[in-house]
Amino acid sequence: MVVVAETKTGGAASPPNPWDPVVRVTHWGIVLAVLLNGLVVEAGGTVHVWAGWICLALLVLRLLWGLIGPAPARFASFRPDPAAALGHLGGLFRGKARDHASHNPAGALMVYALWACLLAITLSGLVMTGGRSPVTIAEQRAAVAAGDWSVLVAESEGPDDEGAPRARDLAEEGHEVAANLLLLLALVHVAGVAVESRALGRNLVRPMIGGRKTR
Repeated sequence: MVVVAETKTGGAASPPNPWDPVVRVTHWGIVLAVLLNGLVVEAGGTVHVWAGWICLALLVLRLLWGLIGPAPARFASFRPDPAAALGHLGGLFRGKARDHASHNPAGALMVYALWACLLAITLSGLVMTGGRSPVTIAEQRAAVAAGDWSVLVAESEGPDDEGAPRARDLAEEGHEVAANLLLLLALVHVAGVAVESRALGRNLVRPMIGGRKTR
């Protein structure tokens, strides 16, 4: 969540915006990839795989930024704290919403939950595709469509061992569960932003788009 700090004289002073360009680009890039894969393209298709790889790259960048980025973007600025999250939600529903320099405690827990789901989805996707790049997958599918089945024979005769099919089955199940959970959490996240925006009396989404804090 975004905040506006109060000065000692009672006026509103805008501190540095916690949503820097890297945070905004990774956030909205992941949103687009999730919406594309969850609601638009065919599951397992080439576009689906490309979107998954892009999502993983953006997620890795955001996690790295949480270690080396500016202070508001670092993990230390929004540590997961379930007790604080419950306290924040209790205050919110009592009409006593509090500003925070980065994510509020409930928002912080949601961020970590979303990241965990994204990691589960992308890593299970890698297992399901055998770690092949989208380019390799597209080339293999094009070869099969042209009548060349040798790529599939070579894959089945590779050093995949007997446990590979079972691992892929488990990965597929985990992939589906994590994807459904991610969409559910995303809906809760959007609802939480709407409630918090109303409670604080300002649009919390606008700074995430334009980078400016507003009341």
